[in-house]
Amino acid sequence: MLKLRELKLLRASVGNSPRALSTRPAANLSDEYTEKPEYPPIQDLSFKARKKRAAQTWHEQVKNVTTVEGKLIKVNMPRYYGFRTIMLGDERVPYNCLPLSQHYTRTLFENVQKLPDFYDAAGESVDSFAKSLQGSIEDAVGFATLCFRQRKSELPDDTPPAELDRLLGSEIVTQINRLLLMALRDDCAHLSETEVDLDPRHEAFWFVGGVDPPESVKRMRDGVEWQKEFVNDPVDRAVQYIGRPYLAVRHRTPLRPIRPMQEEGRETLEKVPLYKYDARTVGFATTHRHGTTIPGFWPGSPHEFGLLSYQCRDYLLKNPDVGPDTNDLLHAHGIQSSFGWLLGQACYQGFSTYNDITYPLSTQTVITNGQYWSFYVYQLNTTTVHSDCVYNNPKVNYCWGLSQTKLFEEVDESGKCIGFNEDVLKNLIHFYANVPEERVGVNMKPYLGKAEQKVADIEDDKRRAFLERVFKHLMANRPRHRLVPETYTWEKIYKIDNNTRPLEAKRRFFELGVNPFKRRLDDHYGYYIPRDLRPLGRRSKIRHEKNYYP
Repeated sequence: MLKLRELKLLRASVGNSPRALSTRPAANLSDEYTEKPEYPPIQDLSFKARKKRAAQTWHEQVKNVTTVEGKLIKVNMPRYYGFRTIMLGDERVPYNCLPLSQHYTRTLFENVQKLPDFYDAAGESVDSFAKSLQGSIEDAVGFATLCFRQRKSELPDDTPPAELDRLLGSEIVTQINRLLLMALRDDCAHLSETEVDLDPRHEAFWFVGGVDPPESVKRMRDGVEWQKEFVNDPVDRAVQYIGRPYLAVRHRTPLRPIRPMQEEGRETLEKVPLYKYDARTVGFATTHRHGTTIPGFWPGSPHEFGLLSYQCRDYLLKNPDVGPDTNDLLHAHGIQSSFGWLLGQACYQGFSTYNDITYPLSTQTVITNGQYWSFYVYQLNTTTVHSDCVYNNPKVNYCWGLSQTKLFEEVDESGKCIGFNEDVLKNLIHFYANVPEERVGVNMKPYLGKAEQKVADIEDDKRRAFLERVFKHLMANRPRHRLVPETYTWEKIYKIDNNTRPLEAKRRFFELGVNPFKRRLDDHYGYYIPRDLRPLGRRSKIRHEKNYYP
């Protein structure tokens, strides 16, 4: 509040200032009148219509952000402490989760006996490669197995079987990938331009709609008279995928689409399952966290598109024997990992869970432990599965998957590979021989700026450093220095359930009607500036640095 003397000086300065004359020209009559009357559009003022318009405005705000990091920060803007998120990943794949995986990724899955016809063009060359490389692959598998056995002898006796399975798979996959890249490089020139990520970080965050509301939301709606008719309306749920593959191979240009990107008919759309139940009914966990999207590299890497990824399958050893359901678990993992990796790549091109991609992206996924191999081909046609897009989006994603097959029967004590399966090697060579192509005449980044496409392109030092710091902090998912406010047990008993302290000052958040989980990401002061470092002097009223949120 201003002091009385300062208020008088302010009034005097305003009263003594000369009055400015308006110089706006008179309006032209031709600008005010038209031959036909033009009326503003009549808007639907119902609750659902207003919520839909607010959501569309929010989606446009995310779309208008010019940098990759800025878009990922903007998606997290509504929640300071993060979202209540459904966790998907390769640590645990529950039973009967294939319909949920298809619904959450809007994927039409086909269990096929061989790779799609798209790969038939390179059939003869692949056969010759397989015959010439079979001996080398057998030696590589035997060498990797012997190395694993030596390493296993140095591990504790109580090492979990799942960890041993991952170690063996990592040894074999690393040797096979190294051998194939070296052997096929002369005939497949694109392999000399690839980049290999060992143990990369694949994460993706999105929203899915069409899910039944939780009981807490139902009770909240039922407690408000005008919301009782919306009690059972579906809600959007935040989904986070976290994967840790053995390795991933990336290239500068994307793979060719398997089939043309088009709007599908009603019959095709109905083949995608609609899983409306809570994900916890299947066995997935939920947690409170920020949404992270990382396809194994930071924005700015020239190798932006995935060629091939090797996923582990150690989660099968963490569950009891599932028998014939093993393939369903592998199919669900193949869908989740492929969609998560492609969504991360799409976000680095400027798209998001709110702004759909304008061209298809494809990837190839292998799930293996070294002996059992499953192959998947995935094409991403849409990234929007939130709200009404579950029902109205005319595009679906496609996944073709092969059931698990053995690469070999066993490896003897001398390191000799017994019962080698050449068909598995052919499928793997098909994946490496798939040549990526540059999309001619396609704007690959239509929603990014021309001068600024990533934070490193920003010229303002303070803004660049601020966005870089916030982005890395969100992607690290470190807890806030001030944790989420907590309601203690005695407060629940004596203040909330029973009003036994009516005269006590109301200072706690629940007494003031504040929901800490609704706090926005930008709802805080900037860093404090000491007096000696303030740009306008020690007496400057600017005490905090400026925030540069998108």
